[in-house]
Amino acid sequence: MGNYKILIIEDDRTIAESIRKHLEKWEYQVQCVTDFKEVISEVTSFKPELILLDITLPFYNGFYWCNEIRKFTKIPIIFISSADDKMNIVMAMDMGGDDFISKPFDLTVLTAKVNALLRRSYSFKANVNVIEHKGVMLNLSNTKISNGDKSIELTKNEFKIMQLLMENAGEMVSRDTIMIHLWDSESFIDDNTLTVNLTRIRKKLSQIGVNDYITTKKGMGYLV
Repeated sequence: MGNYKILIIEDDRTIAESIRKHLEKWEYQVQCVTDFKEVISEVTSFKPELILLDITLPFYNGFYWCNEIRKFTKIPIIFISSADDKMNIVMAMDMGGDDFISKPFDLTVLTAKVNALLRRSYSFKANVNVIEHKGVMLNLSNTKISNGDKSIELTKNEFKIMQLLMENAGEMVSRDTIMIHLWDSESFIDDNTLTVNLTRIRKKLSQIGVNDYITTKKGMGYLV
């Protein structure tokens, strides 16, 4: 995920470390706050592009820190908390939060929300290198495709095909369009080779626990 930095402000070390390790798989630079009296100092020194902020913290709660952070930066902030009643969610948004994720949460869902918020917040930066659809994530920086904690590397052609399908998620992409796309990238393949590539992609997806992800429209093309 290139140079994107994420700061985790979470008192539960087990949760903080599990989030850190998971996000680092996506090549984020992740740091966890350990001194909860010096939150602002860590924000200003680390200079994160996104903050994951719990509500229940030592000394001052997450609402307080969100308000303090908003005094000098518009860094995207995602609240993560088990205190997910309506009042807390409304308060989190009113204080300047951008999203709210209730504990316990799935790390895949958390990562998808992080990716989406970064894309929305930094659309001008070209190094948001993950496409997500239905929980499946395609890492554009290393051609790996992942589902939860399982990932597998794609060949150049397999990667190009999946990128095209996922960028057009929900829409049918014709076989001709796929082959033209590969021709443009100097990876020309014929009709038979395309079928072989799709078969291999489906096999790799099944190896990471994803089945029936690519739908074939007979005589037309494919969609995810």
